[in-house]
Amino acid sequence: MFELLLDELADRKDIQIRTVTTGSKMRVEDVEEALPKIFEFNPDLLVLISPNPAIPGPALAREKISSSGIPGVVITDTPGKRVKTELEKQGLGYIIITGDPLIGARKEFLDPIEMAIFNSNVSKVLAITGVLRIVHEEIDSVIGDLKTGPKGSPVLPKLVIDVKVIRDRSDFKNPYAKAKAMAAYELNEKIAEVNTLACFVEKEKEKYIPLVASAHEIAQTAAKLAEEAREIEKFNDTLLRKPHAKSGKLKTKSKLMSPPTFDEEKIA
Repeated sequence: MFELLLDELADRKDIQIRTVTTGSKMRVEDVEEALPKIFEFNPDLLVLISPNPAIPGPALAREKISSSGIPGVVITDTPGKRVKTELEKQGLGYIIITGDPLIGARKEFLDPIEMAIFNSNVSKVLAITGVLRIVHEEIDSVIGDLKTGPKGSPVLPKLVIDVKVIRDRSDFKNPYAKAKAMAAYELNEKIAEVNTLACFVEKEKEKYIPLVASAHEIAQTAAKLAEEAREIEKFNDTLLRKPHAKSGKLKTKSKLMSPPTFDEEKIA
């Protein structure tokens, strides 16, 4: 999804994206095998996307990116807050998303379909509340610096996306829509608390199974709240869209039947 946030129409001329993955286990040996391949593309920017960048695999990836001399940004979830100082010492930018929760990973509960539903609900909240917009705008800004400034010295983001950021940077015009979006994001943060308790604290299945099930119910409710927020904006015909032009620059529009334009083209 990340690469499509930057090139949703697959026609940008200013960037080329390549992806290397360790798979879901993120072991040290996975990093050692996969990561060297990304350097073969001679990249101008490296973006590491990982839950919990403090565990050994992602930590090794951070170390290798930091020592490469290539600008790097880490996109992660709440556990990333524990290594913020370390990220800064390594010269890495970061975007920490507090509303990207831990899944209910208990074998009695989680199967492939439950995993997909949970992640689709979380992704919907992150998209509608403005998190994914903030992510692509921050990376677009880095790309802009790379295109216009001294090579290898862009301004890297240092951002923790919590509910206050949703309040201040979301594009909602209707205050009730914004309130619903904030509520949805707060619920996403709560999911992580419940699932952490269920996955790492409770040892008896009679206790942890209802907890993971309830956390996934919260995710579904959060997605519904986010949808309600978006529907309010649609009803008012104030839903903001920001497609990328072929140059990589963002266009904007807020009326469904109007064409997107660059800001300087707008007529009051």
